[in-house]
Amino acid sequence: MEQDVLTKIDAYIERTQDYWLEQLARLCAQPSVSAQNYGIAECADLVATMLQEQGFRAEVMPSNGYPVVYGEGNGRSDKTLLFYLHYDVQPPEPLELWDSPPFEMTRKGDTFYARGISDDKGHIIARLAALAAVKEALGELPCNVKFVIEGEEEVGSPNMPAFVEDHQQKLAADACIWEFGGVDYDGNPAQSLGMRGICYVELSVQTAVKDAHSGLGGSIFPNAAWRLVWALNTLKDDNEQILIPGFYDDVVAPSARDLELLQLLPDHAPNLLETYKLKGFLGGVEGGLDLKQQAVFTPTCTICGLNSGYQGVGTKTVLPAKAMAKVDFRLVPNQRPDDIVAKLRAHLDTHGFSDVTVTLLGGGRPAKVDPDHPFVRLANETATAVYGKTPLVEPIVGGSGPNYPFIHVLGLPVVSAGIGYPDSQVHAPNENMRLDYFLKGIQHTARIIEGFARMEA
Repeated sequence: MEQDVLTKIDAYIERTQDYWLEQLARLCAQPSVSAQNYGIAECADLVATMLQEQGFRAEVMPSNGYPVVYGEGNGRSDKTLLFYLHYDVQPPEPLELWDSPPFEMTRKGDTFYARGISDDKGHIIARLAALAAVKEALGELPCNVKFVIEGEEEVGSPNMPAFVEDHQQKLAADACIWEFGGVDYDGNPAQSLGMRGICYVELSVQTAVKDAHSGLGGSIFPNAAWRLVWALNTLKDDNEQILIPGFYDDVVAPSARDLELLQLLPDHAPNLLETYKLKGFLGGVEGGLDLKQQAVFTPTCTICGLNSGYQGVGTKTVLPAKAMAKVDFRLVPNQRPDDIVAKLRAHLDTHGFSDVTVTLLGGGRPAKVDPDHPFVRLANETATAVYGKTPLVEPIVGGSGPNYPFIHVLGLPVVSAGIGYPDSQVHAPNENMRLDYFLKGIQHTARIIEGFARMEA
């Protein structure tokens, strides 16, 4: 019976692929750039409409920022599967580097191009297609489903934790499929079970009301750029150790199981060295388990940008009155962004930099899922069936996202499954999606849905 259902699911996906590509083109045609508040409200309305067209109840809900689309549908069992997704996209600029209009889905062979087609609108359509396939095969949904589709993921999901906290009963479920997923360069499905947290701050200092001639003030005026450089120099030493007192207090070392999973992952050290033309890695690490562990289980302090004074062509003898730096801290379990900001503030004050303003621009806590949870096993087993390869299981990845409230507030196991592949150029010009991975992502999602309904608690 089970194989007969899977055959019907796959037949439906194959038969209706043109329809779902049309729906994807429709969604990609609506701009939704969160960084610019461009088309956000219109896209939220469109997503809600598309959910309703597929038979789901849907509403556009307010948050402390951009609206969140909520949807739900009833199934045969009392179990509930939650889909977290986002409808916002990165800015399309620089436009001159696109080979086709970014908000017009363009097909070249079996590759499709548009801003957001992989991140994350293709995943929205893939989820809807998978649900439709399962419903067609079984005559009804096998379980209850819910959607939470936000519009701020590309700017750090600043309001998603509060939204989840405020709507715990509405979002209550038994498991969650996250917004991304896909394969590596060798076509192996990747299973990401956690993400580092982030604390993103702006450090700024002002020493005068306006810039001065460097000959006039160089010997007698305080220089904002130097003040900021000196402040930044107190944050980290030459051995990459972060010098903020108490910074490492809450760090939890990776478990033996985490290390076992990392050991099974491919060693991409040679690829990284070649791609980025690096002479080596920090700390002299050459590769293998040491590099894999350092890449995801070590917290960071990164200067993301610096701005002060004149930076144009030629010379301008100016003493800057203002200076600013963007700094992010990638956090590991169990660090908290609010705690890091407080410790950073105290550290700067202790070193005589009370004049340096610290502004928190965004933050989120790290979180990861038990790799041996039955729902994780289901996601991995179904991936193997679809791709013919065993998934590469990452206990935690270096990037960040709002998974903490889903894992620790709603108490959900969270898995990834999707349509992505390494050359999809997400966040870059010519973002794209391959048809074969689109169809496999739908198949994998459908198998998780069908298996979840039968899975024993």
